[in-house]
Amino acid sequence: MQGLFDLTGKVAAVIGGGGVLAGEMALGLARAGADVAILDYNEAAAQKKAAEVDSTGRRGLAVRVDASKKADLEAALAKILETFGRVDILINAAGINSGTPFLEITEEEWQRILDVDLKSVFLACQVFGAWMTQPGRGGSIINISSASSGPPLSKVFTYSIAKAGVNQITQFLAREWAQKGVRVNAIIPGFFPAEQNRKLLTQERVADIMRHTPMGRFGEPHELVGAVLFLASDKASSFVTGTLLRVDGGFLAMTI
Repeated sequence: MQGLFDLTGKVAAVIGGGGVLAGEMALGLARAGADVAILDYNEAAAQKKAAEVDSTGRRGLAVRVDASKKADLEAALAKILETFGRVDILINAAGINSGTPFLEITEEEWQRILDVDLKSVFLACQVFGAWMTQPGRGGSIINISSASSGPPLSKVFTYSIAKAGVNQITQFLAREWAQKGVRVNAIIPGFFPAEQNRKLLTQERVADIMRHTPMGRFGEPHELVGAVLFLASDKASSFVTGTLLRVDGGFLAMTI
């Protein structure tokens, strides 16, 4: 049974891996046996997380990338292949957010959120997918969506639209690449407080979230790791593609 989640010999790339949630995912992959490349706009955060990967006994690699730029992603893939010789798992977890009221959203803010949250997924799937879909390779792509992807949440207009697009990319590519050995799935987290959303968590909003979450609490970063390991493993989830896997404490199961 332990072999179902054994990633020994695998190489993972985690975009946004310097952050709280994706960083925990990266460490989970390393503890399961994978070598892990941490790709992040914040180079210091990437280096710190790569050092934590090293401390697990696996190899970590820090790469600074602007995930909204294809050239950066191509350079990152080249560095990963030079260092590890392969890449088997891609996690797309770059993300920013804003609580700007709809009528006050500027074109610049709109474009920046779409670039980081949606365009980055499109480009990373192109760049890494071009390598994974070659004969004899294969892989697992895990996109990080959100409970706001549908039905949309209040106060996060552009973010919700971007995450709905992530769901569409996920299921479209699952169809396209199913017979090329590449599985494409998404995780839909509920509420996991992190730097990008903490400023939106007013006392009133927290109360609303708790009323709508059957478990009555926020998620902890480590509670995403099981879903990641399941989708990353070509043994545990060999017949799973196009899935939007909720890890939300029941949030999306609630109505009244």
